[in-house]
Amino acid sequence: MKITLVAGARPNFMKIAPIVHAIQNAKSKGKDIDFRLIHTGQHYDEKMSGNFFEQLEIPEPHANLEAGGGTQAEQTAAIMMRFEKELMDNPTNLVLVVGDVTSTMACAITAQKMQIKVAHVEAGIRSGDWTMPEEINRLITDAITNYFFTTSELANENLRKTGVEENQIFFVGNTMIDTLLKQRPNFKKPEVWDALRLKEKEYIVMTLHRPANVDEESKLKELMDEIINNSQNLPLIFPVHPRTAKILEGLGVSHPRLHMVEPLSYLEFNYLVERAKAVVTDSGGITEEASIMNVPCMTLRDNTERPETMSLGTNELLGTDPKAIQPAMKKLFEGNWKQNQEIPMWDGHCAERIIEILLNLK
Repeated sequence: MKITLVAGARPNFMKIAPIVHAIQNAKSKGKDIDFRLIHTGQHYDEKMSGNFFEQLEIPEPHANLEAGGGTQAEQTAAIMMRFEKELMDNPTNLVLVVGDVTSTMACAITAQKMQIKVAHVEAGIRSGDWTMPEEINRLITDAITNYFFTTSELANENLRKTGVEENQIFFVGNTMIDTLLKQRPNFKKPEVWDALRLKEKEYIVMTLHRPANVDEESKLKELMDEIINNSQNLPLIFPVHPRTAKILEGLGVSHPRLHMVEPLSYLEFNYLVERAKAVVTDSGGITEEASIMNVPCMTLRDNTERPETMSLGTNELLGTDPKAIQPAMKKLFEGNWKQNQEIPMWDGHCAERIIEILLNLK
C-alpha cells in the first residue's frame, strides 16, 4: 500500500509525524506499506528548516508544491493544480489528509476526482461557525472522505448525523497528542526563560491570532488591558506574529509585565506552556496540549470544535467579550480551576491504530 501524506502548515506536520513513524515501524516488520510526504507550501514558515524535521524525527517532505500566497480561491486552485500533477507523476493507493487547513480540502477534492480514496485524520470536529475558513474546509473534506479517523465520540456523532456509515468511522484518538507525549522529554528552554528570570507557575502564556480578536482594534486593546489588569503581578509572555505586534504597537499597548517575543519553536513553546500558571489563547490546538499537561487554559472564542477539552480537559471558553477575563482570572488565582481528566484514546498510540486499520482494510 502506497500512502500520500499531505501537510500544508507547521501544525499539520505535528499531526503527521506519528503517522510517518507508525508506517516506518510497520514497514520494518515486513508489512506492505510505504509513504510519500507532500508539503503543499500553503504557509511559508521560516522556522520549518531541516532542524524542524530532525526534531520531529521525520524526513523532509519528498516534494514542496510551493502553493502559498494569494486569496483563498487562488491558493485552493494552486494547490489543486500542483497536487494533481504530483499524483499523476507518483501514483498512490490512498491520500491521507489531516486537520482543517485549505490544503486538507483542496487535496481531498483533487484525489477524489482522480478516483483515489481519501482518509481524513481529525474528521468530524465542528465549531458550527461558518465564518471560520477551517469550518468550511472540514465540512467539504468530510463530505468526500472514505475513511474517517476521529478524536472523540462527539466527532463520531457529528459524522453519523450527516449519513456517514458506521464502518467508515474509526475512533482512534489524537495524533497531536502522540507528538506531544513523544516530544515532552525533549522540550527546550527558550532564551526568554533566563532573560526574564521566569519561574514555574509564576507567568502566563498568551497567543492571539484570530481576526475576531486582532483585527478589531478597540476590542483588542480592551482585551489586552483586561488581561494585564487582572493577571496580578505575573509576567505575560506573548509570542506574537509581526502583524499583530504592529497593531498592538499602533494601539499603544505596552506594560512592564507584557513581554512580546518572537514566535517560538514547538519544543520551546511547549516548554513554556508546561510550566505556566495558565494559557490565554484563541487557538484550538493549544487547548488540547494545555489540557493534557493539566495547565489552566482560557480560550477567547465564542465556540470550539474541541469540546472534550472543556468537558474533560482544563479549557474554558470565555468568548470574545473582554469583560469575561476578570472572573476567569479570579477563579484561577483563587485556585478553583478544574483539573484534567483522562480524555479517551488520547494516549500516544493514535497513529499506530490508524496504520493498523489501513493495513486491514479490504
